[in-house]
Amino acid sequence: MAERKKKTYVAASEETKQAAKKIEAKQAKPVGDAKPKRIGAVICWAIAFVLEICALMVLLGKFDLKFMPQLYQLILFLVLDLVFVIIGSQLWKQANHIDPASEENQLKFWLWNNMGVIVAAVAFVPFAILALTDKNTDKKTKTIATVAAVICLLIGGVASYDFNPVSSEQKAAAMDVLGSETVYWSTFGKVYHTHDDCSHLNQSEQLTYGTVSEAIAANRVRLCKTCANRDGISGVATEN
Repeated sequence: MAERKKKTYVAASEETKQAAKKIEAKQAKPVGDAKPKRIGAVICWAIAFVLEICALMVLLGKFDLKFMPQLYQLILFLVLDLVFVIIGSQLWKQANHIDPASEENQLKFWLWNNMGVIVAAVAFVPFAILALTDKNTDKKTKTIATVAAVICLLIGGVASYDFNPVSSEQKAAAMDVLGSETVYWSTFGKVYHTHDDCSHLNQSEQLTYGTVSEAIAANRVRLCKTCANRDGISGVATEN
């Protein structure tokens, strides 16, 4: 009898936890417009290219901040270059999830979703090549500057790459099937769910809810396979 009461108490506690989770659910932010984000990305990338030019001028001795050694100047401009490359890439990726490209032209689709990686290459590869081939800069400065440029390239490339791209066809299919139905996703989750009591959300402390369009804009571009099977949904991209 005591064991039965204990099980009932545990079940009640679980129900309380689930209720608490629902109370903590927050509504997703409105999707917004992709155009301002694209403009912001282009501006950030333009600033990044200017900073790269500044670094090149410092390397060639055409520009000098008198209060700072040459090596420090190079690292400063490269780090600032990296910051603006990443900010621009994040804005571009957000815009792509709001207004995704079509998969009809695979080359264009790839270029559109990897624009940030291309920008990162343009922002650091020329500097690295010039630093390696420059004969007027001392070896230590050349070596450190080149290594810094390569590190920035790697960081910028990884941060700019969209590991979760979405196409306009994929988004249209999801919106066509689910319409204005409310979906849910967790803070660190990679997919959206049609049920807030999905077993994959049991460990989540906070949920966000909204439309499919808002979920995709939040970088949750695939439906939970468990939820899809539960609802008998097909024709929508699900988790692998």
